[in-house]
Amino acid sequence: MRTWMAVIGLACAVCAQAAPKVAVTDLAYQAQVEEYIHSVNAHNSGQSSPYNASHSSSYSEYQSNKSYIEQSELRSFGGDIKGEILKGGMLQLVQGKPYTASSSEDVYDVIERIKNGAFPGADYVLFGTLSDIDFQRDVNALDHTDSYSAVLGLSVVADFSLINTSTYEITSAFTAMGEGQDTKLVKSQDARVTLNRPRVVREVSKALGMDVAQQLAEQLGGEVPGQPERPVGQSHLPADEPARILR
Repeated sequence: MRTWMAVIGLACAVCAQAAPKVAVTDLAYQAQVEEYIHSVNAHNSGQSSPYNASHSSSYSEYQSNKSYIEQSELRSFGGDIKGEILKGGMLQLVQGKPYTASSSEDVYDVIERIKNGAFPGADYVLFGTLSDIDFQRDVNALDHTDSYSAVLGLSVVADFSLINTSTYEITSAFTAMGEGQDTKLVKSQDARVTLNRPRVVREVSKALGMDVAQQLAEQLGGEVPGQPERPVGQSHLPADEPARILR
């Protein structure tokens, strides 16, 4: 019995080691930043008086308006993406180095980041980029009442690519989306309505993670969370024969 338990444990360990190791990046994005600087310097030296007429002053003014592109990673949705992938059991996850302001690479140049060792020990990198993020706030009157509904919604769309760290081959690619909202019914006399923004972000993060895990499983041929497991391989049963009438 002990021998069989050891064999089963070894088999489980081998299966665990065989699972590919994947590093999941936070969502890369870039934004245009406008910067306006207006500086005034005034200097007054000496005092004017009936006995001392010496007086000097200086004045300088500097004005600048410039724009630049800021690159970074959105870290609000990575936890649920990793969690839903782990539920599938197809992949092992390893931690990569986050992109920071001091990083020398382009945040979108994932190949250069792989070459520079940003994802140590990873066989693949799931690279995500933010396509669109949109907060919506609406107020809708309810017919035949003195009440209305206040709605706060959020939608996030991101593109993902699963990249082999050795060959740089893209083995999976898809677009995922997460949506969430908070709705409150209020009276017209209510002066202020506070909607739950953290709850909305949480719903979006969960929905985005589930969409990523489902599409990843579909493209890699694994089990899709929440759906029956698909048959793998070919059946060894004999082919069906035409019906025959036995006499």
